[in-house]
Amino acid sequence: MASPMRSLLTNPDRYLRSFRLFLEKSTEHQSMREFMERQLPDVIASIGNGKSTINVLSIGGGAGEMDLLILSKVQARYPGVPINNEVIEPSADQISKYKERVAQTSNLGKVKFTWHEETADEYESRMTAEKKSKKWDFIHMIQMLYYVKDIPATVRYFHSLLESQAKLLIILVSGKSGWETLWKKYGSSFPLNDLCSYVSSGDFPKILDSAGLKYQLYELPSHLDITSCFIEGDKDGELLLDFLTETLEFSKTAPPELKRQLTGELRKPGCSENRDGKVLFNNNLCAIVIEP
Repeated sequence: MASPMRSLLTNPDRYLRSFRLFLEKSTEHQSMREFMERQLPDVIASIGNGKSTINVLSIGGGAGEMDLLILSKVQARYPGVPINNEVIEPSADQISKYKERVAQTSNLGKVKFTWHEETADEYESRMTAEKKSKKWDFIHMIQMLYYVKDIPATVRYFHSLLESQAKLLIILVSGKSGWETLWKKYGSSFPLNDLCSYVSSGDFPKILDSAGLKYQLYELPSHLDITSCFIEGDKDGELLLDFLTETLEFSKTAPPELKRQLTGELRKPGCSENRDGKVLFNNNLCAIVIEP
């Protein structure tokens, strides 16, 4: 009998709702912000040396929260230098939120924004078809490599677009996170199809070493409050379970035994810790900075 479980990505509206709830219930953006405040200034210290314009490419820029923080750090390092910021983002909804955010942010006078409603794969295909290979001073791919067809090829392609002093920043879930435990154990039970694949920082040394790339890894501590996942019928809990498993209506469509095992796993130390009466899922991230 065919499984009734379907990928969460087949319903973009529910995916976005679950993603926004995840951001609200997790310290994801807080932990990225700490990295941007503490480590990013050193990472970008020489990307614009001698440049009349700094070119930044955001792959999967979402609603722009992290993009604008990155741009503020580039501006602080290179005051008054114009920045050309191009954004690749497949969701029209996210792009419109990004544009609203830009409209409400001051100090962006020297930044030119261009949005492309497309995936990273589509961008690469379009550039190849147009025989273009524009070079960039900074490229960042934050939490988006799960949605490309061929991860090593995508990393090699965007790395090939770096200028001589540029950097490529990748942020994704850590190999030491609860995601690693959950997906290594149960990933094969989830209806991933070709829309999404599981990858963590644990997979990256092999990918980067085999491509002969130089890189640095930074571990970013983060957690997600999943207490509501254990309350039967809780709407937030159901949305978070969808997000954790990338499954549409997981609570309603997963076989009862899978649901029982998975919710049991989520409570274990490999995934989460109990703190002040809450179940906090280990949402640690890893930032990978790749040299040109």
